[in-house]
Amino acid sequence: MLKQEAKFFHGIAVVMDMLALACAFVLAYEICSRQGGIGEFNDYLWIQLIILPIWYFVITRFGLYSSQRLQSLSFIAWSLIKVQIVAVIICASLIYLVEPQGISRLLLGYFVLFSTCLLILTKVVGRFFLHLFRKMGYNYRNIIVVGGSGRAFDFIRLIERHRQWGLNFMGIVRADEDQFDENLAQYRVLGQLDNLIDICKENPIDEVVFCLSKEYLTLMDEYVRELEVLGITARMVLDLFDLQQSKTELSLFHDEIPILTFHSKVLDTNQLLVKRGMDITGALVGLVLTALAFPCIALAIKLDSPGPLFFGQQRVRENGRTFTCWKFRSMYQDADERKKYLLWRNEMSGAMFKMRNDPRITRVGYLLRKTSLDELPQFWNVLRGEMSLVGTRPPTPDEVATYDNWHRRRISIKPGITGLWQVSGRNKITNFDEVVKLDLLYIDTWSLWTDLKIICKTFLVVAGHQGSF
Repeated sequence: MLKQEAKFFHGIAVVMDMLALACAFVLAYEICSRQGGIGEFNDYLWIQLIILPIWYFVITRFGLYSSQRLQSLSFIAWSLIKVQIVAVIICASLIYLVEPQGISRLLLGYFVLFSTCLLILTKVVGRFFLHLFRKMGYNYRNIIVVGGSGRAFDFIRLIERHRQWGLNFMGIVRADEDQFDENLAQYRVLGQLDNLIDICKENPIDEVVFCLSKEYLTLMDEYVRELEVLGITARMVLDLFDLQQSKTELSLFHDEIPILTFHSKVLDTNQLLVKRGMDITGALVGLVLTALAFPCIALAIKLDSPGPLFFGQQRVRENGRTFTCWKFRSMYQDADERKKYLLWRNEMSGAMFKMRNDPRITRVGYLLRKTSLDELPQFWNVLRGEMSLVGTRPPTPDEVATYDNWHRRRISIKPGITGLWQVSGRNKITNFDEVVKLDLLYIDTWSLWTDLKIICKTFLVVAGHQGSF
């Protein structure tokens, strides 16, 4: 998309979204007013001054005003739902600061419902008209591919499967006479790499996509500079290193220095923002439940055995950082001292200690562990940002000291109160490597939906009394 067109469509998108939000608020008010118990419409106009800039900021933050031609409708719809979650939390907080009495929760609920539907509708309508414009010959880009490998063929096939992106493939520029995938024989060859600049001058080319191996990196530098002079966009298909687990990200460091990043975990900052919001909300709810249960639990612990109510133990979080993990005390005071005499009874192979009928556990402690009530104080760790609701099990420094290198990737993310291991029959797992594999599976496939499923399964596990042994 040309810069002028991009600015035009960006403006149209913003106007449509703001109109959708305004209409959603009017619809929400109309329904609430018919049900009674709400003031005049003019009394609520000030809320629009909060709603519109907040939603604009959050929608922009989630990248929904950048080009969406490569995104599916399902992805955009899910992104808008996340926008609604974040925006309504910010909006409700600001409204409370301005008006401590708050506003009708029903009005806010209807607004969120209608605005979600209307925002999704604006995106659907916008994509329809963009697709229509491209069919009419507007808003498309001519691209050529430089290279002859199988990766070049994969890229071309991807473009052909998604005509709605508005990318018009014009042909191939060969880089090596000896290396040319047989699947590419069906496409038009425009010439050799030596003639790339002349080819771009003789044809209406908007973008050049390099699908070359790392041996051509120094050579590509010259062509990229020449294309820059011509005002033609150059792109590179990243095929530099054969890494099995790392994800590749090309970005600007502090908006100034281009940097290529290889990271072995999912780093979607927008989803992480929502995840942190879920953690804070869940922690507050959990701490309220902890406060309600505290008198009974505290009395039971004190009557059962001498010692403090809480047990704080040093645990390891992201990449070796340490923190104090809090639980209700479920063992006798000399538990750590007695552990060294019980190591021979460890039922886990590897860097973790687990045993059934652990004699260090008190009678009340056994009940607390069976119902997972001993972990309620960890909601304080979640609120402080030291843990998450869902993550990997936080190990002790002694355990980490015995890790193999591949084990350490499980501490590359924030630990959680619950996780994939806890809901996967942890009592039946006796090999620490299997625990690590479950943790790595969680890291490699992490999403908000995964967290929600694990939280739901955790309730089922706790209800079924499938606690620690």
